[in-house]
Amino acid sequence: MREAHVITSMPPSWSAARLDYALATSRIEQRAALGLYLPAGYPSRAAGLDALHLMAQHADVLELGVPHTDPHLHGPVIQQAVAQALAGGFSMLDLFTTATELTASISTALVVMSSWAPIERFGPELFAERLAVAGGSGVLIPDLPDHAAAKWRRAAREAGLHTIPLIPAHASPARLAEIGTGSSGMVYAPATPGRTGAQRPLSPYLPRLVRRIRAETGLPVAVGIGISTPQHAAQASAYADAVVVGSAVIRHMRTRPDAPAAAAAEAAQAFAAGVRRVCRPTFPTR
Repeated sequence: MREAHVITSMPPSWSAARLDYALATSRIEQRAALGLYLPAGYPSRAAGLDALHLMAQHADVLELGVPHTDPHLHGPVIQQAVAQALAGGFSMLDLFTTATELTASISTALVVMSSWAPIERFGPELFAERLAVAGGSGVLIPDLPDHAAAKWRRAAREAGLHTIPLIPAHASPARLAEIGTGSSGMVYAPATPGRTGAQRPLSPYLPRLVRRIRAETGLPVAVGIGISTPQHAAQASAYADAVVVGSAVIRHMRTRPDAPAAAAAEAAQAFAAGVRRVCRPTFPTR
């Protein structure tokens, strides 16, 4: 059983170090880090960039989604946001441009969440290289196929990016240890079963799952998929290293179509207050 640690860049790079620093800082402050998700290009490239800049004022980590025609894991809220970004002409170039513009002006860590298909189509090595140059810290690929895992991890490692896995809720200890060996930065655990955007109570088994994942992988654990209220964020902050919110931010943006960036900032502030409501002892480190 391995104890959780924070500095996990393999090999170290300035971009990956942003995530390490964000997690270390929140740990020192005895709270969970706050991650906020938004698809690149939503609701438009300009409005989305404005929203991300404002969200960064309250978040420790920004999670930038790659729009794709068949988004794995996402529920209706993010599916519709992704469709809007694609209808607006999103291209992979927009992702790297957005990442570059953000990391040049904010200190918040930036990670990317993407299905495997667009990365494979673009070229894993080129994708990893371009994202690292743009200041990205790591990539979460929920549907990364086993046959492509070694290729992606090699590309990410050579670019200095973290590979952030989505942990199956019922993974065996051996599987968790294997995942920890091939990953770095942090790992991602589902707060509720199913797709993103769920609005129901968090799983009662989540605290135990987080403790088990942290012990077996030796990595900080982020909880997402189903964090729909600031109360959920506060609840998860009692035991998770990071809390990630996506659909709830987009829902709030939809209530203010005339000012989506301001709405995103309001949601970010509310979730940041939820995360900071809970102060807990630090978890043991190596």
